[in-house]
Amino acid sequence: MCGIIAVSGFQDVIQDLYDGLILLQHRGQDAAGIMTYNNQFHLKKANGMVRDVFHIKSLARLRGPMGIGHVRYPTAGCSSEFEAQPFFVNTPFGIALAHNGNLTNAAALAKELLEKDYRHLNTNSDSEVLLNMFSVALRNTKPQKLTPEHVFKAVRTVFRKCTGAYSAVALIGGHGIVGFRDPYGIRPLQLGKRKYGMKEEYIIASENTAFRALDFEFVRDIEPGEAVFIDHKNRLHSCQCQKSKLSPCIFEWVYLAAPDSILDGVSVYKARLRMGEALAEQIKKSGIKIDSVIPVPDTGRPMAAGLADRLKIRYREGFVKNRYIGRTFIMPGQQLRKRSLQFKLHPITLEFRNNRVLLVDDSIVRGNTSKKIVEICREAGAKKVYFASASPPIISPDPYGIDLPTTEELIAANQSIEEIRKYIGADGLFYNTIDAIRTAVRVGNRNIKQFSDGCFTKKYPTPEVTPHLLHSLGCGRNRTRDTYSSEGTDEEGEGYKMMTLV
Repeated sequence: MCGIIAVSGFQDVIQDLYDGLILLQHRGQDAAGIMTYNNQFHLKKANGMVRDVFHIKSLARLRGPMGIGHVRYPTAGCSSEFEAQPFFVNTPFGIALAHNGNLTNAAALAKELLEKDYRHLNTNSDSEVLLNMFSVALRNTKPQKLTPEHVFKAVRTVFRKCTGAYSAVALIGGHGIVGFRDPYGIRPLQLGKRKYGMKEEYIIASENTAFRALDFEFVRDIEPGEAVFIDHKNRLHSCQCQKSKLSPCIFEWVYLAAPDSILDGVSVYKARLRMGEALAEQIKKSGIKIDSVIPVPDTGRPMAAGLADRLKIRYREGFVKNRYIGRTFIMPGQQLRKRSLQFKLHPITLEFRNNRVLLVDDSIVRGNTSKKIVEICREAGAKKVYFASASPPIISPDPYGIDLPTTEELIAANQSIEEIRKYIGADGLFYNTIDAIRTAVRVGNRNIKQFSDGCFTKKYPTPEVTPHLLHSLGCGRNRTRDTYSSEGTDEEGEGYKMMTLV
């Protein structure tokens, strides 16, 4: 998962892009980048959080009434600064692109680009592949004067050739901004607008949590298989470029998205409340005695609230969270995740001492974080520690942009629930069911007939995903991750960094 944003207006959009990326920071903390255009392209990108990458001087140089931005969470390629987005090619017209998702046929497409189109790829990123596929497709329309139909024809070619998950925004020099969402709509993409005098300015972003603070009105979700084009005069054009079958990633509602977002018509917060309510039925049947329900912050809060309300058991905050530590799930490397957790969560001892507590978290991936949290509770004096996962057991990788590379790293893929309970040290362990979380989301939108939930079911919406492909993608991810963890450092202890353009 990553966060993407594009803004097209009538004055410099850098403040909107910067603020928007801050609001999307939960979608990626590895790197950030912005590219704007005012008769020439201006780019700044680097590893790090948004507030660390951009400074007053660089923001002042990112001029122009249109631009795109990206926050990165590494799933393909590696965590090197060379992989930071947006990516850029100079033909046709100059195109910059930011991408959320993961191409499942990136290796074959990279080979085609090299052998057929003589395109050199500077990174291992599938996003650079996607940019070049769009660039070649747009060039092949042979536009003497670029029109929306040229753009939509190029997107149709992308849809025909690229498999996997891809929500993307692209900036075409001198012409406008395009946004498109793959035919399954696996990753979210949304459109907003605001008034500028008698005219309108537009925003495209991963989540509408970024809209309100920027004074944009939410218009709608961009449909699967749809492209929208905002031309240089800020006129909006849209086209359903390919037949589609909405299959959004259910993990967006479980963990990835901000709670105040509404994706494909479904409130993330309300869906999480309903997941907690469904989980309460299992707890009730078990007959265990609980003094208080305590969430693992932050995602676990609405789930724990829904569970506690349904059971009529007191809800308590038992952990103080250090706001200066990033989301451990999206940190590259297990050692970094484990170390950061020691600084991230501090128990409120009074809520644990001599109490029987039920911890509620969004999911259990590798089990190491859950094990450490249970240890923290016992050290704080808990009499009993029960653990509940608002999602089902994660038994398979996700090839669409979540860092679950191989089954070997997934504790539920190799161990029973009882074995997991013993490993994490809990007195009881409860998982939600796949039907329960599907229902929790569908209540908000009955038109969602299918989800991308293969990490829970081993069944994937796109037909090319096979066990062999999953193994290949996982091995490739592990190789690049190992390369990143062994990269050289300079005398200050920082990883070697590539020079940015501003």
